Amino acid sequence: MNWIYEPWPWYIAGPLIALVMLLLLLVGKQFGMSSNLRTACAAVGAGKASDFFKFDWKAERWNLMVVLGAIIGGFIATNYMSDNTVEINPKVAQQLSDDYNITSVGESYMPPEIFSTEALSQPFTIIILLVGGLLVGFGARYAGGCTSGHEISGLSNLQLPSLIAVIGFFIGGLVMVHLIYPIIF
Repeated sequence: MNWIYEPWPWYIAGPLIALVMLLLLLVGKQFGMSSNLRTACAAVGAGKASDFFKFDWKAERWNLMVVLGAIIGGFIATNYMSDNTVEINPKVAQQLSDDYNITSVGESYMPPEIFSTEALSQPFTIIILLVGGLLVGFGARYAGGCTSGHEISGLSNLQLPSLIAVIGFFIGGLVMVHLIYPIIF
């Protein structure tokens, strides 16, 4: 059983993802997480408030099960199939400690310097999380999908808009990490 506690190598995880994408392609479905918010809103009646939510959400119920499976699977993996330690490059660990005061590197998936009750009770942290969430939500809608949808589903279907979106995701991530985040923190 020890093999299940370790991160799986790319040559196992990658083909498994490709197999799932092939199966979805064969049955005419597309994978993505952000579209589930629209489906969930439509399911609870948001179509009464906005035409955007007026569609046959029942045809997309299968993707809601993907989200539920990801949540349950993540909970099981984190709590029962992991020792909650993360191997991280020593140079990155040193940079996180020196530049961002994150000293719990490698001890947990969610460093308490960012995710503790104390850290989450600070108004600045709440504002950053709210603004970040709004930007991610707006970006996912504006880009026609989230990172998982474009990177996994869109690229595997050879869609040019997904390639452009993925390039934008990487550029945005680099700008955030190297230019904006050091100024904020």
